[in-house]
Formats: sequence, C-alpha cells, structure tokens
Amino acid sequence: MPIQIVEILGRSIQGVTHPFVCRGEDDCTYFVKGHGAGRPSLIAEYVCGKLAVAFGLPVADFEIVEVAPELIEWGGIEDAKDLGAGLAFGSRALPHVQEFSFALLPAVDIKLRRDILIFDWWVRNGDRSLTEKGGNPNLLWDQDAGKLAVIDHNQAFDPDFDSLRFSQTHVFHQDLPSVFDDMVERMAYQARLAVAFAEFEQACDTVPPEWWWVDHGVPTDFDRNSARATLERYMGNDFWRIA
Repeated sequence: MPIQIVEILGRSIQGVTHPFVCRGEDDCTYFVKGHGAGRPSLIAEYVCGKLAVAFGLPVADFEIVEVAPELIEWGGIEDAKDLGAGLAFGSRALPHVQEFSFALLPAVDIKLRRDILIFDWWVRNGDRSLTEKGGNPNLLWDQDAGKLAVIDHNQAFDPDFDSLRFSQTHVFHQDLPSVFDDMVERMAYQARLAVAFAEFEQACDTVPPEWWWVDHGVPTDFDRNSARATLERYMGNDFWRIA
C-alpha cells in the first residue's frame, strides 16, 4: 500500500525536478516527485532504485506515495499542481546529511566508489558528475557516521548517454581503469550485475500501472524492452569498452 501524504511542506530548490518536501502518514519526511517529473522519469527512478538495492548500493529508502487531490487544491503551496494528485515517488529524507562535495572524495571507501561507478555505467546514468570545477553528484554525506547515501536515478536509461563524457566527469571516474583493466574485478562485477538484473522484471511489474500511460490510452515514453537491452550489455565484452 502506498504511503499517504498528509502535508506538503514546500519545494526543494535542488535537483533537476525540484521535488516537493512532504510529510507522510508515517510521520516521515519525503522528497516527492510527481506529475511534473514526467512518467519516464518516475519509472526510471523506481526501477533503478530497486536494481540499486539488489546490487547493494546504500540507496536512501524510497516508497510509492499517494497525494490526495485535496492537498493539491487546498494545500496552499505554490506550484502544487506540478506535483499532481495520485501516486508519486517518495525518497525518505535522511537526518544529518549534506550534499557531497569534491573535498570528500578521499573519505569514500574505494569499493563503494567503484560500486557506484559501475552501477551508473550499467544503467547509463550520466547524472552523477563532479569535478574540481563543480557538478551535481546526487550523493548525500553523513559527516558524523562517515556514510554515503545514493539518490536520484531519474535520468537513467538515457538514450543520449555519452560514455566519453561519463568517463571524464563521473564523480568516481578515476576508478574506471582499476575495474575496466582488471579481469578479476570485471568477472566479480558481472556476477553481481547478474543478481541485480534478475530483479528487473519484478521491478517493472510493480511500477504503478498509471505511470505507464500519459493519458487516454497514450503510452508513456519509456521503452521497457530498450531498458532491458541496456542492462543486458553487462554480459558482453563490449560493456567494458568506452566508445
């Protein structure tokens, strides 16, 4: 059952989609993406979230949430119609976190760096860039616990994914040679990707049915078969080449 949103608190100024900050019936705070994010974005976010969990990434907890029409109409929040009523994607807010910065790179465990790098390469997520000149890594850092949390997979399965740009700007791009040039590392990751890939069909099947449709029988612009083909690349040697 989806978590019912009971209050819209405001809107985040960060992120491409500027999610809404909401309180759920469980008294947790969520960053919620709805109508304005677009159906393909919501599907990518949800499916990749499921795959990331199966792969073992420290993803911020997420839920399908439901927004009542009354909250949109009478909630008193500007742009609330951009959230829209109905089922939406909610990422649970984490306490004591800050945006990840370039200076924190040495503090991240090397295995986790490589895990995030390979996962993003797998799902063709180019939206985790960070260099000394800046960027948007879509990572959160708990300074006290020394832990990283991964958020935002809404731009995965990008048909215009630029592998060269990824190899130069991903927040952990410097670890690419350590994996791509190591046959043992590659085999280990292929085994883990196989485990995560096994969750793809179930993840798609549990996407809210209405997300697959724009309106009045018009399908959303998310190609399940194309997404599956993107993920299946891990089985071949070409997966480890930067075109």
